[in-house]
Amino acid sequence: MSLSPKQRLLDTVKKKKVDRPPVICTGGMMNAAIVDVMNRSGHTLPDGHFNSDLMAAIATDVHTDTGFENLGIPFCMTVEAEVLGSDIDFGTLACEPKIAREPFPSVRDVVYRDIHRMLGSGRIGTLAGAAERLAKTHPDVPVIGSVTGPISTAASIVDPMQFLKELRKEREGANRVLDYVSDFLVAFAGVLVESGATAICIGDPTATGEILGPKMFSDYAVTYLNKVIDGIHATGVPVLVHICGEMKAVKPSIPLLRADAISTDAFVNLRLLKEEYPQLTTMGNVSTFLLELGDGQGGSPYGRAGARRHRYHFTRLRSEHRVTDFKYPGHDLGCEGARLRW
Repeated sequence: MSLSPKQRLLDTVKKKKVDRPPVICTGGMMNAAIVDVMNRSGHTLPDGHFNSDLMAAIATDVHTDTGFENLGIPFCMTVEAEVLGSDIDFGTLACEPKIAREPFPSVRDVVYRDIHRMLGSGRIGTLAGAAERLAKTHPDVPVIGSVTGPISTAASIVDPMQFLKELRKEREGANRVLDYVSDFLVAFAGVLVESGATAICIGDPTATGEILGPKMFSDYAVTYLNKVIDGIHATGVPVLVHICGEMKAVKPSIPLLRADAISTDAFVNLRLLKEEYPQLTTMGNVSTFLLELGDGQGGSPYGRAGARRHRYHFTRLRSEHRVTDFKYPGHDLGCEGARLRW
């Protein structure tokens, strides 16, 4: 008897035996709401960023049109920054929202607001409504809520170049900002879980070895990612974390992350990572350039089928501590995914 997509995903992250690998695309920085899908359905962005019914409809279109076995929201990485005071360029049909201006030039200037009151502002209500609608209309399909990680969120409200300098020079202020941001992210994720999210995926593209280096990655990224992970785990749902970059410089710190699965970029050798850290459940990835430009013979059968059908990138989760991420290289709207194995 085959499992439902929701049960398959939950069993996978719990390292239980599953009938076959789930195939997902989480939303957020791993966004599959590409132009082709929206043009076919007539449900489009940027309007979908502001209307819960339309957001749910776009997530459903992605699920239906691509075959991804989940419903992923939101379709950008700016929800948190907007609530925390940043100006947002909400993009177009073919371009995701981005930070237009950070409100604070330095960690010394950050204004600390009441987190509970902030949960009623920005697009949080839109996401909560979309999650609730998706959970009710698709009870057997996992709803994945995506949250921007603490380092990236902090660098989205404080001038990013100054913030990175102040991680060294203003450690007390930087830690205070990251504490504040992490508390907000836990509360935001809690709203998504209360509204019906099955799992939370954290994407923290600023938290890389290339940007932070091994010491700051250990001091800041591991510390505050774990704070957010632990807070989300307290709500009873699994947490997936995506770490960008080659990871060579920070590899020893990766097993310290308390996520249920770790997602990596395509150029990370998951076989070697698993050999070195067999306890990890990894979300890995297949090069989307292979999917887009290859002859269809490379990669897994799931990757070949996905490339032939839609030429999208997808995420495949599997009970072998291994995962594979994909990005669609021919569009401004990014799609990333991963295959999880334990």
